[in-house]
Amino acid sequence: MLITEVKVFPVDEEKLRAFVSIVFDNCFMVNDIKVIQGRDGLFISMPSRKKRNGKFKDVAHPLNNETRKMLEDQILSEYDRALSGERSDEVRDSSRQTPLGKEVLPAADQTEESPETKSLEEVAEMHLRDSFWNS
Repeated sequence: MLITEVKVFPVDEEKLRAFVSIVFDNCFMVNDIKVIQGRDGLFISMPSRKKRNGKFKDVAHPLNNETRKMLEDQILSEYDRALSGERSDEVRDSSRQTPLGKEVLPAADQTEESPETKSLEEVAEMHLRDSFWNS
């Protein structure tokens, strides 16, 4: 399983740092992954839904720690790149390996204009505009 695309949408919120969309093997997309600032540093939070009892339940998540670490490493790396203003369309070392021993392919363009942070409304609009439903 390869992460073939990562799009980072920085936001200006208290603990929420960014929304992220990832694509696996050019054929499966997961939206609304969050980059959160915790006490011990940044971590990712998978997409979730609020249940009737008020608790949140992940709607998509890794089934083991090895896969979670692979996702988190790749997402946080792309988040750092987006903040530093680096363009993701530069050719990257395709021999880099994930913790699962899989090749990491160069990610597609993550920012539409610049790496500036956006409001939640702007990110939601970008997600809708960039959605495969509108293709």
